[in-house]
Amino acid sequence: MTTYTIHQEAEITPEDRERIIDGLRAHNRRNAPVPTWRPLHLLLRAEDGSIHGGLLAESGWEWMQVQFLWVSDDLRGQGFGQALLAKAEEEARAHGCRAIWLDTHDFQAPTFYERQGYKLFGVLDDYPEGYKRYFYQKSLTQQEGA
Repeated sequence: MTTYTIHQEAEITPEDRERIIDGLRAHNRRNAPVPTWRPLHLLLRAEDGSIHGGLLAESGWEWMQVQFLWVSDDLRGQGFGQALLAKAEEEARAHGCRAIWLDTHDFQAPTFYERQGYKLFGVLDDYPEGYKRYFYQKSLTQQEGA
C-alpha cells in the first residue's frame, strides 16, 4: 500500500508546477468544455510611447475576466478608464463572450464599475484586513438599459 505525505517546499521546479496544473486541467477537460483562452492587452500610451494606463484581461468559456485596469493618477477622471473598459467589452463581444467579470477593492474603484453597469455578486471581507474585495459581473448579451 502506498503512503502519501504532504511536503511544504519553499520552491518547486517548473516540472512540479506543471504536474499540478496539468492534473487540474485533465480533470477540468473531463468535466467542462475545453476553453480557448484569449489574452487582451490594451495600453494607454502618450505620444512618446510611455504607458499611462492599461487593461489586461483573458477570455474563455464565453466569459472575459478583467485582471488589471489602471490609469495613472494624473489622468483619472478624464474618461480613459471608461474607454479602456468599453474597448474590452467590445472585444469580448466580438469574440463571443456572453459576460465579463472582475474584482476590485473598496480603496480602488467599486463605484466606477457600478456606474459602468457592473453588478456586485460577492464580497470578501478583511482582504486585506480592514478592507473589502468586491466581485462584479456584467452581461454582454442584454440590451442597454435592460
